[in-house]
Amino acid sequence: MPGMVFPWRSGNQFALLNDGPTFFPRMIGAIDAARQLVVLELYLVASGACMDALLQALCAAAQRGVEVRCLFDDYGSQGLQQVDRRRLSDAGVQLRRYNPLRWRRGMRNFYRDHRKLLLVDGRVGFVGGTGATDQFWIPGEAGSTWREVMVEIAGPLVTDWQVLFDRQWHALQARFAWRPRETPGLKHLPLSPPVGQGLGRVAYADARQHRDILQSLVRALRGARQRIWLATPYFLPTWKVRRALRKAAKRGVEVRLLLSGRHTDNPPVRFAGQRYYPALLRAGVQIFEYQPRFLHLKMVLVDDWVSVGSCNFDHWNLRFNLDANLEALDPQLTAAVVASFQADFADSLEISQELWHARPWWRRVQERLWGWLDRLVVNLLDRRR
Repeated sequence: MPGMVFPWRSGNQFALLNDGPTFFPRMIGAIDAARQLVVLELYLVASGACMDALLQALCAAAQRGVEVRCLFDDYGSQGLQQVDRRRLSDAGVQLRRYNPLRWRRGMRNFYRDHRKLLLVDGRVGFVGGTGATDQFWIPGEAGSTWREVMVEIAGPLVTDWQVLFDRQWHALQARFAWRPRETPGLKHLPLSPPVGQGLGRVAYADARQHRDILQSLVRALRGARQRIWLATPYFLPTWKVRRALRKAAKRGVEVRLLLSGRHTDNPPVRFAGQRYYPALLRAGVQIFEYQPRFLHLKMVLVDDWVSVGSCNFDHWNLRFNLDANLEALDPQLTAAVVASFQADFADSLEISQELWHARPWWRRVQERLWGWLDRLVVNLLDRRR
């Protein structure tokens, strides 16, 4: 497992923030209170009402002397208009793009920065799955089009998030931005404490095949005793994750998947992932498809262990993307995550075996077609490695 591994840190405080109208005002408030440093790393960025509010706060911070660094993925920020890019640079904001698209780079264009985090003065951080688009938040509106969560963090753990950001920020100056320089740290995945309060850890993945984020999840799934609740909008899990889910259900663990329903930004991925439903249902896994809007959050609850962040734990993300999750053991955060899941399960359609077998023929065709294409591309990529 090349790359550093972050340890567990104690003495942290966590707050689960549900949906853009809740977390964006908190994030902007933190930027407004900044005195020294603001760093923002995002994948999906587009001009609009949400980004305009964020830009105002970032530019105001830079103009009053705060160092402001923005790291946006080049592909994910294609929707950020040139006029807004100029607003940032004119205000003194440092803006860097991860892996600018170039025809000559070929397959390397698939490497993307999928992380989402905001850090302010080394004292507070926000980690989760949001982007800066109107789908997540329109100022003044009570709801949002996309369902999402962020976690607000205070305490020693914020320093580790800053280390992760700085590592990638400096790597952008190198020839291959997806190969950051090695940083001292643990070499092996630390054991999870059995219980704890205020405990947290940074887990991440990068294109150098550092995947402690996946290893930590699989280990948690294998050790589950009571429950596994997993939410992801793009259900294309690795073989190890699928096997761990099935084995857990067979040994009596309550395994629930919260997945996207008819509201999705990528129907082919949804259909390709549905090919895994039959084996999971036979093993006793419960599958829920969220109905009101697009489910974009990525969150896992294994007993009392929580993982929230940018990683979908799918074989595409883990092959090409920079991703990062907060792992935590904290009674208050666990209770908030339980309440969030329960509310979302209530707004979901449970896919029983009877309902699955009764689906129309055209759905079966789409599942087979997109599932076959997904397998084909993955097999081709595996041969290149």
